Amino acid sequence: ADDYELPRLVFVNKLERENADFFKVLSELQEMYGSQVIPIQLPIGQAEDFKGIVDLVKMKALLYTDGKVEETDIPAELQSDVETYREALVEAVAVTDDELAMKYLEGEVLEQDELEEALGKGTKARQIIPVLCGSASAVAGVDTLMDYCVQCLPAPNEIGTVKGVEPESGEEIVLDQSAEESLSALVYKTMADPYVGRLTLFRVYSGVLKSDSQVYNSTRQLDERIGQVFLIKGKEQIPVDSVVAGDLAAVAKLQGTTTGDTLCAKNRVIKLPPVEFPKPSLTMAIQPKTKGDEEKIASGLNRLLEEDPTFTVERVTETGQTVVAGMGDMHLEIVASRLASKFGVEVELTVPKVPYKETIKGKAELEGKHKKQSGGRGQYGHVFIRMEPLPAGSGFEFVDDIFGGAVPRQYIPAVEKGIVETLDEGVLAGYPVVDVKVTLYDGSYHSVDSSEMAFKIAASMAFKKGFMDAQPILLEPIMNIEVTVPDAYMGDIIGDLNKKRGRILGMEPTNGLQIIRAQVPQAELFRYAMNLSLG
Repeated sequence: ADDYELPRLVFVNKLERENADFFKVLSELQEMYGSQVIPIQLPIGQAEDFKGIVDLVKMKALLYTDGKVEETDIPAELQSDVETYREALVEAVAVTDDELAMKYLEGEVLEQDELEEALGKGTKARQIIPVLCGSASAVAGVDTLMDYCVQCLPAPNEIGTVKGVEPESGEEIVLDQSAEESLSALVYKTMADPYVGRLTLFRVYSGVLKSDSQVYNSTRQLDERIGQVFLIKGKEQIPVDSVVAGDLAAVAKLQGTTTGDTLCAKNRVIKLPPVEFPKPSLTMAIQPKTKGDEEKIASGLNRLLEEDPTFTVERVTETGQTVVAGMGDMHLEIVASRLASKFGVEVELTVPKVPYKETIKGKAELEGKHKKQSGGRGQYGHVFIRMEPLPAGSGFEFVDDIFGGAVPRQYIPAVEKGIVETLDEGVLAGYPVVDVKVTLYDGSYHSVDSSEMAFKIAASMAFKKGFMDAQPILLEPIMNIEVTVPDAYMGDIIGDLNKKRGRILGMEPTNGLQIIRAQVPQAELFRYAMNLSLG
């Protein structure tokens, strides 16, 4: 909003949730943005008692039941709060207009239409930040939110121009946000539709985009054929002949276009700044509830990745887990729900395993002998190995230092393989072993009973014994983090990081905030961003 000088409007959601506190959020907003933060709605009850909202502009109560709204009088127990916040609203609106300010100071009552008009103008001028409230899941307050968006937020032609660049030269291009300009549109989402396949959602910033036309994707440098253009209204897709600057629309079956791409006219190429999506803040391991559904999960996750740029998937080889990351609990719950409904696979989300590793601090020399005789051909493998630590990040090094054929050449790869397999399995606690040098320097063999398997077993035995004698340690992954907080919270955050075994690297002030840089064990961070926002 600051970068583009856009107005703000706040909707405090989830008031039906346990521990919901509208007034605490309001206080935090006012602390952050100042006196321009003005509530224009108050909740009727909170948490399990949440029933609806009071509109301070229209001075009406709205009760919501099963998605239906009933307009009624303001409850008597809220009259005092309503009068206080209504007066603050009227005062804030009045000071945005000289005539209204004079009228207010002279004790005159502002008319309803004057109040609504001034609220819209004050919000657009960034003099007022209206605060609304409700519950999206209960469909409470969403209707009034949409109304106030129309009333208080600027239409595209009120903002003025849209800026982009010419992809090859990098030269800035400025277009008016009007239908008369050359076409520019930005793709803000792609999604899978069960009936039409891949659906591309976009906003037109300038010009006109018509059904059954040709456009140019300046991000990918390719032509795209536009079929039927739709307006989206809930689950309904409304076909239209064209859409103009300011419209949000959708089209199916674009071949190479993805989220963040620019669509434009080929005779006036422009590339718009892509949408900057927030980074995921919660990581969870995901697995199927039913064995054998791994392929379904992989297919479903790949489809969801195309649709949602704030969602990531990673296969962690050290733990063997598939890990997903999103914007919070609700986001990942929706992912799990969509995997079930769209791809037929039930999943469970758990806290990811920490990818610990093992290594050694000391040196050791060990013998491993595998000898077995049970009638007929036996088994015989015999090795001497030397183990020593390597610098961090070196991995594993195997040295063949055999002289005189103590271990025949054909068995040396088996010795290395036996050690590598033991590295992967771990010795101390079952985690992979890293940064170890192993030297095979002696051994013996039997001309009949020796085999690759016997030497693999002997090498594994020697490695396990040597590892435990060489001062084994567990390595814990440490993450570099940055926490940006208001000055007032810096002490609390540093104290919390210290409790999490963190090491503070430094602090940097910026615009009334503090950037705290630290190193913290990964095990302490899986829900850190979520817990931080919850206080």
